[in-house]
Amino acid sequence: MIPAVLDCDPGHDDAIAILLAAGSPEIDLRAITTVAANQTLDKVTLNAQRICSAAGISVPIARGCARPLVRPLYVAEDIHGESGMDGPAFGSITVDVVEDHAIDVIHRNMPATLVATGALTNVAAYLTRYGTSAVREIVLMGGSTERGNTTPYAEFNIYVDPEAAAIVFGSGVPITMIGLNVTHQALVTPGIVAQLNELGSLGRICGDLMTFFAATYREVFGFEAPPLHDPVAVARVIDPTLVTCVEAFVGIETTGTFTRGATVVDLHGRLGRPPNAQVAVGLDVDRFFDLVVDAVRRLS
Repeated sequence: MIPAVLDCDPGHDDAIAILLAAGSPEIDLRAITTVAANQTLDKVTLNAQRICSAAGISVPIARGCARPLVRPLYVAEDIHGESGMDGPAFGSITVDVVEDHAIDVIHRNMPATLVATGALTNVAAYLTRYGTSAVREIVLMGGSTERGNTTPYAEFNIYVDPEAAAIVFGSGVPITMIGLNVTHQALVTPGIVAQLNELGSLGRICGDLMTFFAATYREVFGFEAPPLHDPVAVARVIDPTLVTCVEAFVGIETTGTFTRGATVVDLHGRLGRPPNAQVAVGLDVDRFFDLVVDAVRRLS
């Protein structure tokens, strides 16, 4: 089993990422840490408790940073709703939040793979306080080799805290970047929703999550089906052959008037800088969704 900590901001797709990590026998999920991004820290932490309670997941949940390193918090209410995870009706909370800060919980569970599916504030704070030696690798959902989804060139997670992203990509830790160019291939079709709905109460929660997510993606972006971003990072850890990657230098734009949060991915070596990341460029979509559905089935 691969020891892992999941740092996230639930979030519809983060919720499915939690289920994939907890429901896959290949992963030893040691902790879930939360960071403000899709919604405020209080809301995303409550959402982590909600999905873990629904699925019977009992790993420690720890609150992290409530705002980016230097900027005001920007949330994605237009995509994830007022609660950050609108759609389903959740039952009572059965899991607590530990008292320790997320970065201390991350440290306590190293060495491990750190999977980051929200803004990189917690990850940067952890690396700054504790250093890089204990982190086996960082697999993150963020950025893009192409266009953005928050501004023309910036993906949401990197846009929220580009200074944190710059620290992470400059840390020297092995990094795999799962960007929009790949996650936009992972579209949750009505057929996938139907498969989830067949898996009992937890499956119906997932179906309701995806139905809400589909509605906002259709309204905001015109997508016919919503992309399931964050679980692709977890899938890369479970089975690296699912995600095709290439080595490249990735720079983070922190000062551009129109390009804040852009990931500058030098696929052709034009900057003359050594690669600092494995950058995802392809996804085996069918096998990916098989992993997701199977994980939900195991937890149901």
